[in-house]
Amino acid sequence: MAEKKHSAFALLNILIRYSDEEHILTTKQIQQYMKDEYGLILERRTLYSNMDILEQGGYSISRYEDNGKGYYLEERQFDKAEILLLCNAIHASHFISSKQSDQLIKKLLNTLSVFEAKEFKDSVYMPNNQKTPNKELMYNIRAVSEAIRDRRTISFTYLRYNKEKHLVPRRKEPYIVEPRYIVYADSRAYVIVTSPHHEGFIHYRLDRISNVRILDEPAVPLHKDVDAYQYAKNKLFMFAGDMEAVTFRCHERIMDQMIDLFGTEIMVLPDDEEHFAIRIRTSATGAKFLAQQYLDSLEIVDPVSLREEFEEELEDALTRYKKG
Repeated sequence: MAEKKHSAFALLNILIRYSDEEHILTTKQIQQYMKDEYGLILERRTLYSNMDILEQGGYSISRYEDNGKGYYLEERQFDKAEILLLCNAIHASHFISSKQSDQLIKKLLNTLSVFEAKEFKDSVYMPNNQKTPNKELMYNIRAVSEAIRDRRTISFTYLRYNKEKHLVPRRKEPYIVEPRYIVYADSRAYVIVTSPHHEGFIHYRLDRISNVRILDEPAVPLHKDVDAYQYAKNKLFMFAGDMEAVTFRCHERIMDQMIDLFGTEIMVLPDDEEHFAIRIRTSATGAKFLAQQYLDSLEIVDPVSLREEFEEELEDALTRYKKG
């Protein structure tokens, strides 16, 4: 049972949970909720006084004199559209485990009224079978962020799937790196790092990391500022490897997809009426993977050596299919 001195907070919770523009509460309904959920019996004068306290605290409440019906909370931290967008994004994110998704969505929905939250709960969603089974993601983000802030090195175990579809360590020894940035690319969350054992940047998926430890050893200061998203964008599909300039000839029907991948800043070069060319810096593996995805509408033009390498791989694949 709540004490009367806490009645303003109880009233706020009632307005958050049970009121919105489509569900306006009368004074009697509010009093009943206060009694049923908090054991508080309040007179109208006390109730209105608590509303004054909430409004002085920055909460916007529509009153009977405003709408002619009753009382509801006009403004929330997020509006319904924003919450539903965030919930859908969390549900669709493969790198967040199902349990963590449910927890995050529940927290977001609790900022809406029970009626608005029901709209999301009543929606039909196919189970997201691509969700990671790694439950350490939130801890990983917190620990890596702390290490980046404090400029410390970290150690971790990096995971891969075995034939039994279980996540297992890639190697026995832990990875020791200097974390620099966290980025979201290719529908995944990555940490971009440096290491004395590798030149330049490398990256790891945060949902494939386990046993993160922040070490005492400081990270070596970077010589210059680097745009982490520029690095991630150039690492097409986040494949590792040396960067090189690659030119693709594309059919006009995939312009939307190229803009989705590379943004409106992409260098578009003229071709014929049905084609255009793009030039980007990426790894050879990423370039070939892109060519595989759009085999009927995109081809590698330059460098010629990469084009010939991809041509050989296609011929090998065709031979294997013919043998089958």
